Amino acid sequence: MSCIFCKIVSGEIPTKILAQSNSSISFFDAFPLAKGHVLVIPKKHHQKIQDMTSDENSDLFSLVYSMVSKVDLISNSTLIAIHNGKDAGQEVPHVHVHLVPRNKNDTAGAIHSMFDSTVNLSESEIEELYDTLKI
Repeated sequence: MSCIFCKIVSGEIPTKILAQSNSSISFFDAFPLAKGHVLVIPKKHHQKIQDMTSDENSDLFSLVYSMVSKVDLISNSTLIAIHNGKDAGQEVPHVHVHLVPRNKNDTAGAIHSMFDSTVNLSESEIEELYDTLKI
């Protein structure tokens, strides 16, 4: 087992567990972007959200919901971020949700500040995406 998060779940790497449920745990990020930066992860190893069962997803986001109320005690705004796959910036290939306390004076920006530009789509491209993504 080489996954750092799996080692945390198994107790091989000690951490201060803030909360846990049947299938998920929450603890401090080892490299915090802000005071109170918390991670919420599934206990079972999954690389992407869509690899998890519906019950595991419900459990994970229920714990996210509980923890964000606590993180908001540090700052009244919280960035909730998930990098779902390597190309999306995921550094540890185990699903994890970042809860980062934010304030108006921090150095981070809105999600659009992560990208150099927006994408201009033609009407046919929008229709194709619509047909692909609608449920």
